[in-house]
Amino acid sequence: MDAVTTVTSNACPIDIDDVDTDLIIPKQFLKRVTKTGFGPSAFAERRYLDGGEPDPTFPMNKPEHAGAEVLLTGRNFGCGSSREHAPWALDDAGFRAIIAKSFADIFRTNCGKVGIVCVPLDEDVVGHLFALVEADPSVPVTVDLASQRVSAPGVEDLEGVDVAFEIDQHTKHCLLNGLDDIAQTLEHEPDISAYESSRPAWKPLVPSP
Repeated sequence: MDAVTTVTSNACPIDIDDVDTDLIIPKQFLKRVTKTGFGPSAFAERRYLDGGEPDPTFPMNKPEHAGAEVLLTGRNFGCGSSREHAPWALDDAGFRAIIAKSFADIFRTNCGKVGIVCVPLDEDVVGHLFALVEADPSVPVTVDLASQRVSAPGVEDLEGVDVAFEIDQHTKHCLLNGLDDIAQTLEHEPDISAYESSRPAWKPLVPSP
């Protein structure tokens, strides 16, 4: 996966609490056999009207939020089933960071494995970010993973934001260095090869790449 250091972008505000993984990527779209191609189906039940055309009222369809790499949302984001397709869909839709009041644990872990930074912030701070984006949808929101800070400039009579956030340090290391599970394993390739070379010949070996 690509390394993540700093994400600066306009934000797409989806002000909904308890968004579960079935809302993020409905079950009928889980038939693909690759990790890609789920982006157009993200939030499909809210994003499209019954006829299949985009719902102009849904934030992802509004032109002012086009190209957003930061998703701004409510509490308990990613609850429900543990399907990995949910972060795959958000990644494929272009999101590099998600700012929320809180996250479901498994979803947050799965996001770290595909290169999405999950940023939990106090409810008041998230509410203030929503207000900034509403006042000016183009306001740049920065997630600095190295320093673990979120910032955004002030808009009109609203003050800016500059706050710290918490993240698991192992997840932070993997995101900063672009390490998914396979890449982490390959970091130990010399030790694995040395171990395999010392095994008795009658035991199975792991084929060389």
